[in-house]
Amino acid sequence: MSNSILVLGGTGKTGRRVAERLEQRNIPVRIGSRNARPSFDWNQPSGWPEVLEGISKVYITYQPDLAVPGSADAISAFIEAAKKARIQKLVLLSGRGEKEAQTCESIVADSGMDWTIVRANWFMQNFSEGFFVESIIAGELVIPDVNARDPFVHADDIADVVVAALTDDAHSKKTYELTGPSLLSFEKAVDIIASETGRPVAFRKVSMHEYGKMLREYQVPEDYIWLVKYLFSEVMDGRNESVTGDVKTILGREPVSFEDFVTENTKAGAWNSPAI
Repeated sequence: MSNSILVLGGTGKTGRRVAERLEQRNIPVRIGSRNARPSFDWNQPSGWPEVLEGISKVYITYQPDLAVPGSADAISAFIEAAKKARIQKLVLLSGRGEKEAQTCESIVADSGMDWTIVRANWFMQNFSEGFFVESIIAGELVIPDVNARDPFVHADDIADVVVAALTDDAHSKKTYELTGPSLLSFEKAVDIIASETGRPVAFRKVSMHEYGKMLREYQVPEDYIWLVKYLFSEVMDGRNESVTGDVKTILGREPVSFEDFVTENTKAGAWNSPAI
């Protein structure tokens, strides 16, 4: 049996970090993406057997999110393909507080294979690599009218936990909830970025209806609008207003703080205006 690990979404926020860490350990890695060879596409199951050939473990990330309609069917079909390929271990990235995602978690846990579930809070990298970054650079972040605070988690912490789950049997059949070290409102997060970068970033809340209308004006796909509205209306209702100790328990260190994340990305120029 090969020791190769398949990293689905291997070019994404957590996937590429997981792949880099495995490669640093000289563990063979196969990237699962549409641009890889062999290519992986959630909508093309006929290609999955080739991608799974010679693989022993899989890190599963589902795009755009496990909560979207149809995700359970896709995960179920993938699990059947993984069984046929005699995969030994599955590590699933899930969303903390997403009840809809728990259906997918159950499919993985009931697969008969070894597994670890990693539930993550909102990524800090949503502010620096996507979702919010263009708005911050433009000088104003607009979100739906929610008041809940979130313990944003660093993608490096998620990747380190995933690698531990893939390489250490101590994490067999366990579910973890990953958070950062403190609770922050979106407004406070923006204030920290503005203070560290020295550039003004306004913050504004609008109704969910107005937010959806704004996204449509920017020609955002409807399935993505559905997901964003779901995350803000369901997940950001206060259910995640707590900090867990799972990162420290697993890694033996404190999770990265939002302040350190902002300092790191300010130095890297994440919020610099693009050159004209």
